[in-house]
Amino acid sequence: MRVPMNHLSIAALATLLLHIFPLALSFTPPHRGACRLFLDTADTSEWDALLPSGVFYGVTCNPTLLERANEPCTVANLHKLASKALLYTNEFMCQSWGSTADELYQTGMAISDYDRERVVIKVPVTATGAEAASKLTKAGVRICFTACYDKKQALIAASSGVEYIAPYLGRMTDNGKDGYDECRKMQSIVDGLGSGTRILVASLRDADTITQLAQEGLDTFTFNPDVARQLFDEPLTDNAAEEFEDAAARGGMSG
Repeated sequence: MRVPMNHLSIAALATLLLHIFPLALSFTPPHRGACRLFLDTADTSEWDALLPSGVFYGVTCNPTLLERANEPCTVANLHKLASKALLYTNEFMCQSWGSTADELYQTGMAISDYDRERVVIKVPVTATGAEAASKLTKAGVRICFTACYDKKQALIAASSGVEYIAPYLGRMTDNGKDGYDECRKMQSIVDGLGSGTRILVASLRDADTITQLAQEGLDTFTFNPDVARQLFDEPLTDNAAEEFEDAAARGGMSG
């Protein structure tokens, strides 16, 4: 069936493309290994600038990031954002909201209805959040526990069988804890328990911390666009690339 292009919204077109060409739009490099890097922002102009690099496995956001980007915190708008993010990446991770477990569950179900395989729902790692997560998991929704501030919460995540837990490294350090060490111990806990839960390290302030944690065996990180640009910031590489281009230009002229 032919659909007139002028009758399609951007979100509808993206949804159509995702169903027609799922492999082409959700490509995973064959040598990526266990590494998963997420871009932590709801600013779609930053998505346009950074996601085409192919470095990012997915996008993460929450109501605070939506507010900073002047994006409505509504189910309809999250579906629209998911349609854009999933053109570039494998996963879109966003947060449910509600004051009760049932409200968190209902909102999570509505958000994830866009694509249960590629939308991950974040809920706080509280007793209420755990109850909602249990119901969502049983309904086939992928879950990330968020707002994690202590290594003991890794036990909750592993026992609940959720896919991710997101410790806030920088904020833990701001509050007098050793955020770096807490994240290392969380990884040891899930490894020791034989759990498949990923430690999604968040609240990262610099690229060096990511490289140090990667050396410790952690493989899943979410960070803001400023930190993302730090990964590419190496003057020696820039100089070498410029020298190659100059040499190529000279070689072309001589031919």
